[in-house]
Formats: sequence, structure tokens, C-alpha cells
Amino acid sequence: MQVLHDCPSCHRHIADDVLQKYLLVCPECGFHHRINASQRIEQLCDSGSFKEFSGELCSKNPIELDGYTEKLLQNQQKSAMNEAVVTGTCTIEKHQAVLAVMSFDFMGGSMGSVVGEKITQAMFQGALNNIPVIICTASGGARMQEGIFSLMQMAKTASAAALLEQTKVPLFIVLTHPTTGGVTASFAMLGDVILAEPGALIGFAGPRVIEGTIGQKLPEGFQRAEFQLAKGFVDIIVPRDKLRNQLSFLIRTHKSNLGETYEQDA
Repeated sequence: MQVLHDCPSCHRHIADDVLQKYLLVCPECGFHHRINASQRIEQLCDSGSFKEFSGELCSKNPIELDGYTEKLLQNQQKSAMNEAVVTGTCTIEKHQAVLAVMSFDFMGGSMGSVVGEKITQAMFQGALNNIPVIICTASGGARMQEGIFSLMQMAKTASAAALLEQTKVPLFIVLTHPTTGGVTASFAMLGDVILAEPGALIGFAGPRVIEGTIGQKLPEGFQRAEFQLAKGFVDIIVPRDKLRNQLSFLIRTHKSNLGETYEQDA
């Protein structure tokens, strides 16, 4: 029996095999459906090239919040992930890269102490080995179940991004839907080149919070990728089927800054 998906944008019914063929992008209106970390890795990396690191890191309950340990276990079972980000090395069209992919499926992609540590370690790997770092974001913000430990990750990841800048290793950020809150405030806006998928929600506080604060109606499309491109917060919007090629192009064009070590591509 053929599985049909209803597009949230144009409301067309799309067969599952057709949607998979188009990388979970509606062939009628171009709406980008949310994808998980494993799908993103499969779409971006050369086949079999992704090698995960820091996969053994798992969140604890640093402030002993009631119910948080059980919530972590539920999300691990639901998402088949042990945290909201997967990090590793890979090749993209035979060019080496460090890749971190966040997933909204695990507690809304929230950044707790382990997510912050894995993102930081990914940037350290890039700085130490002279390899470009690519981070695909998808997050509702800081993980408040970890209190101050979550908020501390903002300073840590920003410091790691500064190290990349100091060592002249490029950091490419791919903003996907949604990227908000503490992730936007820390490392998501610190890339040398900031890319975004079409229609992605990108911002700090949500539109309803902002409207309630300023007492004004926000313009149509506020905080969407196209709005952020017009305002200079995003460098380029790249459809999903063009993203792999675009990242390969960016890696190639930044080679001259990386010296001989980086020339040893796979």
C-alpha cells in the first residue's frame, strides 16, 4: 500500500517514494520537510565516509531535576539517538570536513552540556587537524532542564568558534528549520559563511514573544530564511538538492587559507 504525505504548505498528497526521491522536499511547492540527522548525513557525505566521534557522550541530570532522566531515556528511544547532535569526520565530494548535525527529534534539538561539548569538540577537531567545520543546526534553544549548565555552553561554543577564526579554519553553518534561542545566540551566527534552507525559521525569541514585548504586529515572513537574507543575517539560501555541491564549492574556495595539511584530501 502506497504511503501518502500531506504537504503542510500546498496540502498536496505526495507518495512516499516521490518525497524520498526529492530529498523530502515537496516537488510541487518546494516546502522543505524536516529530516533527521542520519538522513542529513546520508545526503551530504560521500558514501561510507562518515566516521562518528564523541558518540559515547550522554547527558546526565546535573541539577537533579525530577523527571529529566526519564525524559532523556524516552527521547533516546524515540529518536534512536543518544543526544541532539551527531559529530564526525567525513568527505564531501572527496573533500575532508568535520561535520556536526543537530536533530530536532531529540528534545527539540535543545543544547545541553553534552550538545555543547560535542559541538566544541567538533570545532577543536577542525582547528587541530586543519579541516573545515560544517554545523547543521536545528534547535529550539538552550535545554533549560540543565539550568546554568545549559547556558554555560553558549560561552564555550563561542570560544571554540573564535579558535577556528584564530587558526584560519573555516566554519560553515547550515541553518535548518527551526534554529532559535540559545543556539542562534551562541555559535549559529558565527560562521564564516552562513547558509540556510528555504523557509527555515531563524531567530532568537519567537515572533509571538516579540509581538507581546513590543506591542506591534511583525511583518509577514518575519524570521524566515528569506527575511534574514534580506537583513544580512544569512549569506545564501540553498535548496536541499544543491546543498552538498554548495558545501563542496565552499571547501574548495577556502583551501588557500589552510596550507599544505588540508591538501591531503581523500
